[in-house]
Amino acid sequence: MNFLSKLRLNSIQRRNFSSSSSILNPDSKTPLTSKQKSRAALSLLKTETNPHRILDICRAAALTPTFHLDRVAFSLSISKLTQSNHFQSIRLLLDEFMTRPDLRNERFVAHAIVLYGQAGLIDDAFQTFVKMPDLGVERTVKSLNALLFSCLLAKKYGEVKRVYLEFPKKYGIDLDLDSYNTVIKGFCESGSSSSVYSLLAEMDRKGCKPNATSFGTMIAGFYEEEKYEDVGKVLELMKKYNMVPGISTHNIRIQSLCKLKKSVEAKALLDGMLSRGMKPNSVTYCHLIHGFCKEGKLDEAKSLFEKMVSSGCMPDSNCYFTLVYFLCQGGEFETALEICKKSMEKGWVPNFSTMKSLVNGLASVSKVDEARELVGQMKEKFSKSADIWSQVEEGLPK
Repeated sequence: MNFLSKLRLNSIQRRNFSSSSSILNPDSKTPLTSKQKSRAALSLLKTETNPHRILDICRAAALTPTFHLDRVAFSLSISKLTQSNHFQSIRLLLDEFMTRPDLRNERFVAHAIVLYGQAGLIDDAFQTFVKMPDLGVERTVKSLNALLFSCLLAKKYGEVKRVYLEFPKKYGIDLDLDSYNTVIKGFCESGSSSSVYSLLAEMDRKGCKPNATSFGTMIAGFYEEEKYEDVGKVLELMKKYNMVPGISTHNIRIQSLCKLKKSVEAKALLDGMLSRGMKPNSVTYCHLIHGFCKEGKLDEAKSLFEKMVSSGCMPDSNCYFTLVYFLCQGGEFETALEICKKSMEKGWVPNFSTMKSLVNGLASVSKVDEARELVGQMKEKFSKSADIWSQVEEGLPK
């Protein structure tokens, strides 16, 4: 740890944290449990933008990477600090937490390495990996995988390749399946999908068998580069490893084709699945609905939505939001209202711009009463935004 880091940490340790702790529970003297602290912190972090307050909230909650809620809170904190270019606060937060005795372990250090990558602070991720022995923490494939993933998050694909080629030998660590899958993803995201064949050969030599994730990533990569012959090769390779393409593989193919605006071809894959007795899931339908919406083929999207619901697959919130948004874009406001109502019955409300578009669209087709009713519901559900919705309401025809 450098001199400045020590000075920062000493000043933090001299603080009185009792005021910080009250941030999470200002209206009660009853101590919070760890889980309650995590929930309170996450709730506050969702709306907080002040970097100093973000740090105080994290400190008060004494977050750890052991719990899912805490990992979400950490990630949200790093995202907010990154958006405001408060990189020094990120370093301060993670440096401080690494001095806690309960977090001086590989699990947390690996998590910190990933968070540095999320923030784009890849040099800090490398420094943290290198100084692990100074923290009394042993390096294993877990922390090496964290470094690979950190490079991937930061989109530093050259560094992914460098770590893969140099670090196992340098630090005496054997790669595992997670390592190879991260490198495969790095190659595919960087437009070098063809390099995966040499990786597969190495995995064979090392006795490391690829899994569905390995092949799914390859398939998505080859589709993105529009190397359709290679997609076929990967499907054949799966047979070599006694793997039958399942629903997840088909969903990757369908999503990839939809991204390329080849939704009709993607729909043909769905029809092929059905003819072979393979049951699609909600993810299958959502990919197709989104694909047809983006291509402006709203009738096909609506038909698939009906088929999805009738087959017992439950649409998720994004599926509803996608349909409402694109139906508004296509001027089909009454249908959009029907879908929106179904979504709201489940507690899912599209974002403000989509809802405003729907309200104004309904008014434009002489459905002013419906538009006003929708505004009333928004005011009731989102009281903090009541003034904004009042302005929207004032713009409606009398």
